[in-house]
Amino acid sequence: MRTPGHDEELAAGFLLTEGLIHNKKDLLGIIPCPDVQKAEEAGNVVRAELAAHVQVDFAAMERHFYTSSSCGVCGKTSIDAVRTASCPVLPAEGPHLSYATVHRLPERLRAAQAGFEQTGGQHASALFSPTGELLLLREDVGRHNALDKVIGAALLAGWLPLHQHILLVSGRVSFELVQKAAAAGIGVLAAVGAPSSLAIQAAESFGMTVLGFVRNERFNVYCHGWRLTERAE
Repeated sequence: MRTPGHDEELAAGFLLTEGLIHNKKDLLGIIPCPDVQKAEEAGNVVRAELAAHVQVDFAAMERHFYTSSSCGVCGKTSIDAVRTASCPVLPAEGPHLSYATVHRLPERLRAAQAGFEQTGGQHASALFSPTGELLLLREDVGRHNALDKVIGAALLAGWLPLHQHILLVSGRVSFELVQKAAAAGIGVLAAVGAPSSLAIQAAESFGMTVLGFVRNERFNVYCHGWRLTERAE
């Protein structure tokens, strides 16, 4: 299930975060698919053309898709398997950010959530600069989709890897969101809600900073807090 719009970005982000492609050069193009089998598929199916050097193991795809809106990992994968496929350990570098910058993020996210303002039912994912400037935001009824759209937009714009960006999500942090963020090279994942224990374990393994309950000028640091440049008052 998805919110229509930014479908090319959604497909591109999904291909990257599932480990089917690794950079923009692997993807030749994405177009709406005109040959659909059912009327309801019209406008809801896209065709992605991959570069000749990209090899896709379709059998492995069926066994090891990392995410599902209904059940998540479902025991099909492990952190080691995900890292091997698409998520190398992140470099020990930025972004370095201040506590004041983190405190500003939720307000800036909320002010830009046009879809949530209209419906009250859309998740948001947003990329910020190390100083807290909002660079890119996408909304979707599915939180995994919102993140895939943001990552896909960044991929198509040639921004990857996103080592110097901060990701803020409007809900909680699951293992799947950590995996997707790591695939894009994101070093800091902040959330308005809480992270799961498996998400923290994965982020610790990947070298990713995770911040939770980022609201009301407070937040918790769960792992790799060295990217924060000052102590909380």
